Amino acid sequence: MITFLLSFVLLLIGYSTYGKVVERVFGVKDSRPTPAYAMKDGIDYVPMNNKKNSLIQLLNIAGVGPIFGPIMGALYGPVAFVWIVIGAIFAGAVHDYLTGMISIRNRGAHIPELAGKFLGTFSKHIVNVFSILLLILVGTVFITSPAALINDLANGTIPLTIIIFAIFVYYILSTILPIDKIIGRIYPIFGAFLIISAVGVGAMLVVTGAPIPELTFTNMHPDNIPIFPLLFLTISCGALSGFHATQSPIISRTLQNEKSGRKIFYGMMIAEAAIAMIWAAAAMSLFDGRDLNSIINSGGPAAIVSEVSTLMLGAIGGTLAIIGVIILPITSGDTAFRSARMIIADYLNFSQIKLPNRLIIAAPLFVIAFILTKIDFTLLWRYFSWANQSTAVIALWIASMYLIVKGANHWISTIPALFMTMATTTYIMNAPIGFNLPITVSYIIAFAVSIIFLFLFFKKAKQNIASGLEIDYTHPKSPNQAAG
Repeated sequence: MITFLLSFVLLLIGYSTYGKVVERVFGVKDSRPTPAYAMKDGIDYVPMNNKKNSLIQLLNIAGVGPIFGPIMGALYGPVAFVWIVIGAIFAGAVHDYLTGMISIRNRGAHIPELAGKFLGTFSKHIVNVFSILLLILVGTVFITSPAALINDLANGTIPLTIIIFAIFVYYILSTILPIDKIIGRIYPIFGAFLIISAVGVGAMLVVTGAPIPELTFTNMHPDNIPIFPLLFLTISCGALSGFHATQSPIISRTLQNEKSGRKIFYGMMIAEAAIAMIWAAAAMSLFDGRDLNSIINSGGPAAIVSEVSTLMLGAIGGTLAIIGVIILPITSGDTAFRSARMIIADYLNFSQIKLPNRLIIAAPLFVIAFILTKIDFTLLWRYFSWANQSTAVIALWIASMYLIVKGANHWISTIPALFMTMATTTYIMNAPIGFNLPITVSYIIAFAVSIIFLFLFFKKAKQNIASGLEIDYTHPKSPNQAAG
């Protein structure tokens, strides 16, 4: 219990101290107009208050990641707490903050456009395809997974087909309508369910004196799977997740003032880490070793969620907690498709002011998603963790390039970028779905790849500085005309 409570204290300290360091390194400007005003269009560029932006950001980035990932990570034992805390403070929150703020400085640009500007045109094309595939995959999974949870909650009384259809309709509307019409209005309600479920389970862990194990670096996974790199890919949301890089630009187009960035981008990542801590602790306290592993193998992380919610909160409270878990993937699925639409529109320079223009881009996305719901793409999903963390690596290198060209302390993002480059490369070299090389050989290759990336980074940075790269976009005097 001490490790668990201390972790929360460290998360708060991290937000209050290191969060300010990152903010100071970036250099916010209160007087600088944000894209929400400079490019206001009533569709994607819409000023919204901090409360709405915070809830939307939290629900956008959360999904089932900070629940299912930490439950799987609990198999490694309390070392998972260390990664959640250190990862969130020094990597995940830095990643989210810099991605969001650099997007604000560049007209609300998404990661492919930022990759093109800071890493080169070739990177833009690669990241564009990579991001869209990742978002469609995430969006599709977040149609089928909440539909299955709702079907189970209703004891099969509501046909699965009807549930999927209803989620599809909601996703379509939330993708094409102005952000303040559905997402801006319904997310506060969804946020309440999320907070109730997380706070309820967390409070009961403390009140009941749940036997949460104390810190140990012993690998408790029953299959003795290596902690590095597996833990750092198993627990992504809640520590560091590349998916967030596709979501932060949504809020970069609605933020009213740069000063709010630390609370919304850095702070909501810390909040997600707190949720991850609660579910990791719940899994560790109620189950241990092979018991947890057998339940995961038989019913998946969802079985743990159901068991924890019912045992901790009773029938009614448990149902509310499960509803909160159902809401999480839905609130990430809708913005996954919205983000995909915006990325494609930016890439094609295709105005999204008119509804037909939005439909032209959105319709094919949902056709693809519908087809994917009909096939078994378990194999593709095995690559998700690697693809997700590879996106985080790209985002961190972009952030480092921005800072080094600016003349700021780039190491706050370069160090986590190097670490995750090492982790993701080791994984794909060693994993059966990758090159299936021995772990020692994988370490050597990953180290070499990381050094090469660092060399290429400094080489590109030198070129960018020499060319006088303008890192911040200067908004035109007539912002409303620019939005058209």
